[in-house]
Amino acid sequence: MFGRIKNIDNRVLEKIGKIHKPVLNKIMIVASRSANIGFIWWMVCIPFLVHPDWRLTGLNFVLALAIAHLMGEIIIKHIVKRVRPCHNLGDDEQLIDRPRFYSFPSGHTTASFAMVGVSIYRGLPPYVVLPVLAIAMLISFSRIYLRVHYLTDVIAGMFLGLICSGISVLFFHAIGLA
Repeated sequence: MFGRIKNIDNRVLEKIGKIHKPVLNKIMIVASRSANIGFIWWMVCIPFLVHPDWRLTGLNFVLALAIAHLMGEIIIKHIVKRVRPCHNLGDDEQLIDRPRFYSFPSGHTTASFAMVGVSIYRGLPPYVVLPVLAIAMLISFSRIYLRVHYLTDVIAGMFLGLICSGISVLFFHAIGLA
C-alpha cells in the first residue's frame, strides 16, 4: 500500500513539474513564503483580535494555529520523519531553499486549514470563508509545486488543520466562549 502511495506522490510531483513557468514559479514562491511562520495567518488574526465583536473568533484562530503547530510541527513530523522530495533534486531544480525539517504533514497546509476550519465552524460569512479557503488552497498547492512536499503531506495537513480547528472551536464551546 505504501508503495502505491509513494508512486502516486512521485507521479503528481512529476506532472506538476511539467507546468513550471517563470511567472508561475514567482507566484508559488510568494504564496509559499506568505505562510512562512504563519505570517499571512497572523495578519488575518490581527483585525479579528482588535475588533471587540470579532475578538473571540480571533482567539479561536490563535488557539487553532497553536494546536496545529504543536500537533504537526512538534509531534507528528518528528514521529514520521519523512524526507522531503526536494532532497532528491539537484540544486538547479530547486526553486526555494530546502526546508530543514521533515515533510509529513505539511505545516503550511496544516496552519492554512486550521484557519479555514475555524472560519467554517464558527459560521463566518462567505466573504471571509472564501478568501481564506482560496489562500489556503494556493499555499497548499505551492508546497507541492515547489517540491518541498508530497501530495499526501498536503492532504494530511488539510485534515490535521481541520481537526485542530475543530478542537479549538469545541474548546471555546466547552468553556462557554462560543
